[in-house]
Amino acid sequence: MNEPIRIGVLGGSGVYDMEALTDVRELTLETPFGAPSGPYLVGNIQGQRVVFLARHGRGHTISPSRLNFRANIYGFKQLGVEYLISVNACGSLQRRYKAEQIMVPDQLYDHTRLRNLSFFNDPDVGTENIVCHISLADPFCPSLSKVCHQALVDTGADAIAGGNMITIEGPRFSTKFESRTFASWGTDVIGMTTSPEAQLAREAEMSFAVMAHITDQDIFDEEATVTVEVVLGHMEANIRAVRLALVRAVELLEDAPHSPFHRELDSAIQSGRNYITDEQYRRFSHLIGRLKAV
Repeated sequence: MNEPIRIGVLGGSGVYDMEALTDVRELTLETPFGAPSGPYLVGNIQGQRVVFLARHGRGHTISPSRLNFRANIYGFKQLGVEYLISVNACGSLQRRYKAEQIMVPDQLYDHTRLRNLSFFNDPDVGTENIVCHISLADPFCPSLSKVCHQALVDTGADAIAGGNMITIEGPRFSTKFESRTFASWGTDVIGMTTSPEAQLAREAEMSFAVMAHITDQDIFDEEATVTVEVVLGHMEANIRAVRLALVRAVELLEDAPHSPFHRELDSAIQSGRNYITDEQYRRFSHLIGRLKAV
């Protein structure tokens, strides 16, 4: 763990491991925010070290509303990750986007209700006196998103560059009225986990991008409904495409500079540095340790 692992992959529904990883070892981490979804798998792809986490746990045992998003992201931060690629299953809300296409979105709407959206200003974990205002005008890293889209194109996927994604609370699928409402707002795809991952990754000073693979398109057919069977019917082809693209993305990230967001907290932390205690600097060292000297 002494050598940073700069590239991380957060696997969603259907992606519970990375077949391309070699020399794999498991790391079970503890974080100030509790336990992550499971062990982190550390290995090599094309000579580069990569770490993978199955978002929903092995065997898909954790529903979206029960995920410990903060622990998952903090675990990647502990390992030194600067570039984090998330894989998400999603539904299409526009006719032009079809099942088995893969979108790399550039905008996000948070429609969740029950989630911890920040590492900071939370007395339950000991950050109550630390106020953080990140900029999230562009919720996904443009440079990493470009890498993800190029990787999809290079490996033959039906890729979409840019789009508007909404995150709902889940675990249920949306009603048709809800989906039509979201579509009327200009939303392109709908999922259950991208928020608060995007916010937390920005607070953790990481580049974050999403490969959102489309599994359904039900709101345009009165006879159709979104079911697990419908989703799984398209999942296999999507996952094959995503696995190939992830390997290519790792190749494209070779010799990448520091994440563009690696100094995000310099201006985002509004609290006076002298009001942050030595114990907080120590306990949350992977987030704020370097700020003690700023």
